[in-house]
Amino acid sequence: MMRAIRATAMAALCCTVAGAGVVACAEVARTQSQPASATTARQDHGDPFTGTKKIRAAGHSVNVSCSGRPAAGRPVVILMAGGGDGLDTMADLQKTVGKKDRVCSYDRLGEGASDRPDGLQTAASSGKVLTAVLDRLAGDGPVVLAGHSLGGLIAARYAPDHQDRVKGLVLLDATIPTLTADISRVIPESATGLAAELRAQTLAVDKGENPEKFVIGDAKVRSAGDIPVEIVKHDKQYDSVPEYGPALERMWSEGQRQWRAISSRSKLSTAAGSGHYIHVDRPDIAAKAIQHVTTKATTHHR
Repeated sequence: MMRAIRATAMAALCCTVAGAGVVACAEVARTQSQPASATTARQDHGDPFTGTKKIRAAGHSVNVSCSGRPAAGRPVVILMAGGGDGLDTMADLQKTVGKKDRVCSYDRLGEGASDRPDGLQTAASSGKVLTAVLDRLAGDGPVVLAGHSLGGLIAARYAPDHQDRVKGLVLLDATIPTLTADISRVIPESATGLAAELRAQTLAVDKGENPEKFVIGDAKVRSAGDIPVEIVKHDKQYDSVPEYGPALERMWSEGQRQWRAISSRSKLSTAAGSGHYIHVDRPDIAAKAIQHVTTKATTHHR
């Protein structure tokens, strides 16, 4: 029972464990001997490597993986996994997207093979690491951020302050903007049993009791201009909490609608037959959304 409770809470928020019918969620340094042309290319277009390795980013060792070749004028796609997940959970999606575009993923601090965080993280501190990762992987070129769950929330909070480089977003069942207030409203403090455990665990995770020590917090959706954005939400997720399931589904759907305010060119859809892990349950929908946004971002960027 406890395992099912934890799975439901984390799958809706950070994708950390399995259960409840949900699928669980050394630096290669530049040296003085490098040719000047190689340094220039890296600064302009990003490191062209293929495979997985560790880089230095904002003073930390960060595990990254890249596939595919850059296509003229098209942004580099950056995949951002949910909380509790490493880049390996994006491997199949990366392979598919990499057939047409340059695509990379990375383990945020506290996840996978990257360093552990020094203390509590916020959107601002996580954003500094993301900026350093983008500098290395995409140079000064445009990017499309495609994030699942907590990765989607971080991408959506990052984009408004980095409109010079983020030219498109794909949010795959992104953690909703005001989860703390919403879960507290939908499941009252007087709740008992499974619902009470779900409420308590979600609120704890929001405060930083998660592998990334990331303090999620509630925040109003800010605009990133008119970049193309596709928001894809799950079909069913809360069947394991029958008393509050319908209200939780309405809460989540409303939160996904709130993300539309991030752009005047946003689109919201439902991935039929999927749970929280849309890129696992419906990889075709996830890949198509990324390809659509990347194409639109290419045209818009020109």
